[in-house]
Parts: sequence; C-alpha cells; structure tokens
Amino acid sequence: MAHIQEPQVTVLPPNKEKIKKLWRVAGILGIITAFEFLIAFTMAHGPLKTSIFVGMTIIKAAYIVGEFMHLRYESKVLLWAILIPLIFVVWMLVAFIYEGMKLSIINF
Repeated sequence: MAHIQEPQVTVLPPNKEKIKKLWRVAGILGIITAFEFLIAFTMAHGPLKTSIFVGMTIIKAAYIVGEFMHLRYESKVLLWAILIPLIFVVWMLVAFIYEGMKLSIINF
C-alpha cells in the first residue's frame, strides 16, 4: 500500500497593517451607523429625514464597495464604467417614481 502524505499547513503571522485597516473601516462604518440611529430616534419623520438616510446609505454603500470589493484601488476607467451607468439607473428610478406619483395624483 502506498504511503499518503498529508499536506503541510503553514500558519503565517498576522499582518498588523491589514488588521489596523480593517478596524479603521469598521470604525468609520460604525460611526456612520451610530449617526443614522441618532437621526432615526431624534428627528421627526419627513422628507429631510428620508433624504439624509438615502444619502448616508449611498455613502456607506460606496465606501463598502470601495474597500471590500477593492474598487477604490482599480483604474479610473473601470470606476467610471461602473459609476456612469449607476447614475443613469438612479436617475431613471427617480424619474419613474416622480412620474408615477404625478399620474396617481391626476387619477384621483
């Protein structure tokens, strides 16, 4: 019977710079989330509160995509190839919602 050799596992020492960066990203996202909670429990419901939440959500999403999906470190051409269609999609959604609200008001 042939002898089967077990694979060797090498444990690398922790990269302190990467760990520090991860904690910094978690801290920034935590601060933004705490600010969202502060606004959620202190402001009255209305268009300003909704606008603030949408803005902060977009900022958090962009930061997450930039850091964890490494888009921040890619070439500018790739960044614009993703951002320009996204801007048009958001504009289209806002336009559809606006037109849909106008039609629903006219029909009543």
